[in-house]
Amino acid sequence: MIGLFACGHCGGRSERVNYQFNFAPVINNFDQLIYGALITIQLSFGAILIGTLIAVPCAAAKTAGIKPLAWLVNIYIEVIRNTPFLVQIFFIYFSLPALGIRFDPNTAALVALSVNVGAYATEIVRAGIESINRGQVEAGKALGLKGHQIFRYIILKPAIRTIYPALTSQFIYLMLTSSVVSAISATDLAAAGNNIQSATFAAFEVYLVITVMYFILSLGFSGLFSAIGRTAFRYPLAR
Repeated sequence: MIGLFACGHCGGRSERVNYQFNFAPVINNFDQLIYGALITIQLSFGAILIGTLIAVPCAAAKTAGIKPLAWLVNIYIEVIRNTPFLVQIFFIYFSLPALGIRFDPNTAALVALSVNVGAYATEIVRAGIESINRGQVEAGKALGLKGHQIFRYIILKPAIRTIYPALTSQFIYLMLTSSVVSAISATDLAAAGNNIQSATFAAFEVYLVITVMYFILSLGFSGLFSAIGRTAFRYPLAR
């Protein structure tokens, strides 16, 4: 127990606030927080993977010069970027059942996160594709490579190196944003904290620990991604 004492004056009358910190409820239920953190990590990795798989063909469609495809992709991006993420989650979880499409909370959270990150990652991948020197593309055509071969071997590999920092930053942002999915009872870290707080009323202690856990996760993955980047992308982009 740690005591906190503060004095103040209100209306000429001295007021005393004495709060006793009690981390026992957090310690006793820490396994729930660990489980919630694992779910948060799973949702984040799943969403960034699926979102990137959505982003690559969408970015290719935007840069292919086919206007109808680019138009459809732009609608998708603008709808996602100009609507609140919470509304997107509610639409997928509460509205789609009216069309016969039902998801459990964690699956709905994964779908919402994937669709959301796909829109943002599309612009990241598009920027990476457009950063490739057009001379390399022309050289591929001169060698007789087909369109998909040029995209895979000449454009995509150096583009991945270019967009890697932005995608890893998007992952960190996604992991922090995923706390919103607790609104539909997905079993992530924020939801675990809410459950513990509701049962123990130790709001300050619970949310302090959750804040520290999110902070540690963010720093940990930032360091991990930096190490992977230094190892995986040591090859030169050009000679």
